[in-house]
Amino acid sequence: MSAADSEADKRAAPAGPLDGIRVLDLTAVVLGPLATQVLADFGADVIKVEGPEGDLMRANGVSQHAGMSSIYLALNRNKRSVVLDLKTAEGAAALRGLIAGADVLVHNMRVAAIERLGFGYAEVARINPRIVYCMATGFGQDGPHRDKPAFDDIIQAGCGLVALGSAGGERPEYVPSLLADKTTGLALANAVLAALLYRERHGVGQLVEVPMLETMTAFVMTEHLGGLTFDPPPAGAGYARLLQGGRRPAPTRDGWICALPYTERHWQAFFRAVGRDDLAERYDVADRAQRNANIRALYGHLAELTPARSTDEWMQLFESLDIPATPIYGLDALVDHPHLRAVGLFQQTQHPTEGPLRELRPAARFSATPLSLRRHAPALGEHTDEVLRELGIAQDARQS
Repeated sequence: MSAADSEADKRAAPAGPLDGIRVLDLTAVVLGPLATQVLADFGADVIKVEGPEGDLMRANGVSQHAGMSSIYLALNRNKRSVVLDLKTAEGAAALRGLIAGADVLVHNMRVAAIERLGFGYAEVARINPRIVYCMATGFGQDGPHRDKPAFDDIIQAGCGLVALGSAGGERPEYVPSLLADKTTGLALANAVLAALLYRERHGVGQLVEVPMLETMTAFVMTEHLGGLTFDPPPAGAGYARLLQGGRRPAPTRDGWICALPYTERHWQAFFRAVGRDDLAERYDVADRAQRNANIRALYGHLAELTPARSTDEWMQLFESLDIPATPIYGLDALVDHPHLRAVGLFQQTQHPTEGPLRELRPAARFSATPLSLRRHAPALGEHTDEVLRELGIAQDARQS
């Protein structure tokens, strides 16, 4: 095989189902970078366009070196970083050159801000009518909150999520995860994929908006719309089974376990195994309506029984009965989770500046176009010269 044939084979190797798609990533922090990392993991050439100061998330989390924090590393693999100062004529001209050859542009700036820079949808579509232009906003642009700033905490509170956690009268608390950012980021990636499919079939680019508040309200209210589903409402909002409690982690002799007897068979097998058939009869677990009505009592008895055995002993019993169960894993323990170890979710990699890293591989699996960790998360502007050379753009467009 000639060197040319070998190189052709290398180019033809599967690089993910989006191989050949170019994405301009003008996002920062968490929501946008997570969405574009999904696209990058799926094989797209994602060019992360950063200003001279870089993505703010480069400084958040644990860092060994400035600008390369743990959170930044977790959100920006498989991308190339280009530094352009869009407030200068040179930087703006370089971005226009990139837009001409791009398939997708994604940003999470406020709409007025990006329009002041000259890169609103109308301007970008004039350069490239086939482009999929996707903007992640805090609030839909046809509503009165369209210009308000939005962060994860604000959206958690505004979409009903914080109130759910305090339904029992507890002090309201945010979920200790960037749930609104990450959920909306996944919705954004899905929206881009749908628009790309439409363009493939019909040859038409379009503007796509993914607003955080609307996305998260729909997310929360899927099960909690409740009586408000109907007009007039026969009851208020909320899924009673969740709001009234019952299911919760149970203490064991040496820790905690999550056990979920769900069916009639599960409850009967559990009570039989612990010598409490009387409870199965008392609560009539064969009747689904009775099980639901007595769910708090049933899980109360489970929690009274579990301290008698160790977590491992309970796991063996629940597995033998085919009852869903798991130990409670702390964050530090997840790297040793037996299933996650077996499937190689955490991978040891070598970063050119950060040294040995533990990274999470893409979770999805594609048989014909396998996903991989093709590129390390880039240093600020690491690929500026490379990308500008590819496009024949004068290198004085780089502003650093």
